[in-house]
Amino acid sequence: MDKKKFAFYYGIILIAVGLGVFYRIPEVTAQVATIEFFSSKLFIVTFCFYLLGIFLVIAGGIRVYKNYK
Repeated sequence: MDKKKFAFYYGIILIAVGLGVFYRIPEVTAQVATIEFFSSKLFIVTFCFYLLGIFLVIAGGIRVYKNYK
C-alpha cells in the first residue's frame, strides 16, 4: 500500500475514532461522576472529552481531504 492510500485510510480511522468518542461520552461521564475526586470537576472532564473528539474528527477530515484530491 502506498503512502497516499495509507494516509487516506488513516484519516478515515481517525474520523471513526472521533465519532466513537462522541458516542461514549455519556457513558464515561456517568462512570467518572462516581469517582469522588472528579465529581466536582465533571464539566472540565466532559469538555476535554468533547475537545478530544473534535480534534480527532478534524485531523481525520484534513487527512482525507488532502489525500482524496
